[in-house]
Amino acid sequence: MKSPSRGTKVLALTSIGVALVSLDVSIVNVAFGSLLGEWGKDSRRLLTWIFSGYNIAYAAGLLTAGRLADAFGRKRAFLTGLVIFSIGSTLCGLSVSPEMLVASRVLQALGGAILTPASIALVLPEFPVEKRAVAIGIWGAVAGLSAAMGPVVGGFLVEWFDWRSVFFVNIPFCILAFIIGMRLLNESRDETANKKVDIPGAVLAVGSVGLLTLAIVQSDEWGWFSATTTLVFAASLVFTIAFIYRCNTNAVPLLDLKLLKLPFVRAANLAGVVFSLGFYSMIFLNTQWLQTVWHYSTLRSGLAIFPGPFMAAVVAAPAGKIAQKYGHAKIIALGSVLFAGAMFAQNLLLDTTPHFWTLYFPCAFFTGVGVGFCVSTLSSSASAYLPPTRFAMGSALNTTSRQVGAALGLATVSSLLSSAVADNNPIRGIQQGWIFVGITALATGVVMLLMYRRPTAEQLAAAA
Repeated sequence: MKSPSRGTKVLALTSIGVALVSLDVSIVNVAFGSLLGEWGKDSRRLLTWIFSGYNIAYAAGLLTAGRLADAFGRKRAFLTGLVIFSIGSTLCGLSVSPEMLVASRVLQALGGAILTPASIALVLPEFPVEKRAVAIGIWGAVAGLSAAMGPVVGGFLVEWFDWRSVFFVNIPFCILAFIIGMRLLNESRDETANKKVDIPGAVLAVGSVGLLTLAIVQSDEWGWFSATTTLVFAASLVFTIAFIYRCNTNAVPLLDLKLLKLPFVRAANLAGVVFSLGFYSMIFLNTQWLQTVWHYSTLRSGLAIFPGPFMAAVVAAPAGKIAQKYGHAKIIALGSVLFAGAMFAQNLLLDTTPHFWTLYFPCAFFTGVGVGFCVSTLSSSASAYLPPTRFAMGSALNTTSRQVGAALGLATVSSLLSSAVADNNPIRGIQQGWIFVGITALATGVVMLLMYRRPTAEQLAAAA
């Protein structure tokens, strides 16, 4: 039997790291009820920050991490990120209060932010440009499907052990990846890169994303049109404008805005934001429906969610190859229609009486197919044709786009659900969330059809 190529080994190793990071976006969903049981329902609002805080910190750290990886070494960044992520996971599992758990989740997310752009930057040089789309498709599918598998894995762990196990499970995988990575990975960097890092730009990026999400999370308590909410939204806008100005005028910007002049980068990143608004919200909402409305246990809800990720895994790899032939935009548009249709069907058909096989399972099946068409294809369309000196930065931009979407999507549906729970009508909040997910899914396909353009011969030459 032919042994795996070096590129395949590097792809497998780095996928372990990104799988753990993505898994932790959603694995705590099924543990939320256990956390409320331990620390009380009054801690609900603070505990929502184990989701939003993770996503904000992850998104905010990616651009700086991508810049550092390109300048100082991608292997070093990947291994450092693994260490920080494992420390954060350990502290999460040892947490004795909601505040400690939220703070540990932020540390965990920062480790993930450091290793993620480095991981794809380590993969890309191992493949010729014509094979990068498939490699990135697999990498992206692993990331997306790991997030979708979070409730399944979490359901088993919480049922057999307790909520702390969803964090401790990361540690042996981090140790294994670190040991193999020390031996397997070759160091690479952009030798022309300036070693100076734009700290003010990093602060502006964190402020922009953090303030925007804060305003959405707190909107049901403050009021959407209150003075406080308006002020926080305005502050986020100021930070965003200042960040863009900083990137345009600084000699060594945190984000090279020239990347956005590439049509495939611009379209895929915008579509990634919109897709992630709905994708991560869908995982959270479906888990809440199964546990809150149908009263499934954590294990049963995890098993009920499994058909969706399974179908996405089946579809993701061939979807990348089909996209190479027929075009990324068309495949993503097809996936977005299937995804949206399944969400609208759930909203119309599901009620308080459980009908798993006749109603929920068909919706989960088509959700999985739609997500499978989108998740890996979005990754490859954004990163496969980047110039080598921008591997980590381009990957960081794409992952940042998705995590901003994830953070804002989860904040939006959490706000809808909290408002509905306050009115003793959680079903209304989940159904409103499903409509939101369906709209964002359709918008993903529209963005790609209108904006995506295949790379030119010149751009392909630069990528090679």
